[in-house]
Amino acid sequence: MAEPITEPVLEVDGLVKHYPLTRGVLFRKQVGAVRAVDGVDFALGRGETLGIVGESGCGKSTVARMLVNLERPTAGSIRYRGEDITRLSGRALKAVRRNIQMVFQDPYTSLNPRMTVGDIVGEPYDIHPEAAPRGDRRRRVQELLEVVGLNPEHVNRYPHQFSGGQRQRIGIARGLALRPEVIVADEPVSALDVSVQAQVVNLMDRLQSEFDLAYVFIAHDLSVVRHISDRVGVMYLGRIVETGTDTEIYDHPTHPYTQALLSAVPVPDPRAREHRERIILSGDVPSPTDVPSGCRFRTRCWKARERCAVEDPALAVPEEFRAAGGPAAHASACHFAATAPTGRSAPGRAVPLEGHGGGPG
Repeated sequence: MAEPITEPVLEVDGLVKHYPLTRGVLFRKQVGAVRAVDGVDFALGRGETLGIVGESGCGKSTVARMLVNLERPTAGSIRYRGEDITRLSGRALKAVRRNIQMVFQDPYTSLNPRMTVGDIVGEPYDIHPEAAPRGDRRRRVQELLEVVGLNPEHVNRYPHQFSGGQRQRIGIARGLALRPEVIVADEPVSALDVSVQAQVVNLMDRLQSEFDLAYVFIAHDLSVVRHISDRVGVMYLGRIVETGTDTEIYDHPTHPYTQALLSAVPVPDPRAREHRERIILSGDVPSPTDVPSGCRFRTRCWKARERCAVEDPALAVPEEFRAAGGPAAHASACHFAATAPTGRSAPGRAVPLEGHGGGPG
């Protein structure tokens, strides 16, 4: 079982974000809501990396934006060092934002093309002038560029003069400028080539030790998340359905959705690939405007029973694993959690599941 977090710097409790759907021109009336995030709970320890994975549209990026207060939650709390930042505004919010920074997904559109690299990395000092004396800023910016592996003499260049990987390093340098305690990385390597992805992930890993950072690392690439994460949370349709250490999630998954995702990860060894058992999910992800009753994964799950339609499973350690302990004893939101998927076909063949058609994405 995962060890409890002794020193949480960030605690998320019951986080909800619903976007209202309205109808009418003169008299607008709410007719529904997009339930982008629908009850997310987790804690982040000092110097820890929490990886969040899931299909596109599951709510990962919405969680990231709420963590840095770019989006206001509909309900729930986000506590930094015990203080609920969702209730802050003005100077109090500005002070907290200095300690929680973000690295965005697209390394080009997140940088102002009309600003030099020196101005981009040094802009946080304009917002928080107490962080660096005005006469010392150029030196600070050059030091940051050197820390992330860029030439400090390139401060007067513009973003278009750099490659994608270099632009992402600029974004990371900007995030480090105020010496934050938490960095929220929203798919920071998904727009990069595979070889460059490895360089950026290794850089973030090194910077974590050097600056004592805590990461919320959001991605859909399971192998990248495992490389950098201490704990992993698997999201599906606005909720975390399984969470645990990287070993617990990757080697002993108990939720059917996690098992299906892991079965889709490419295997480089051809011999191992021949004996692999794929789980191909049927049906598409339900619309967040019309979430299924009970377990929201039941419409694509081969284990679904009548209980799944009426009872929403809690994210908790399955009862059958509590006493025995071991790596299977981690939180999973499934009534029929098991360490191995049932209904497998012969080795090397896909497992067709009842439903509509589609895949785990």
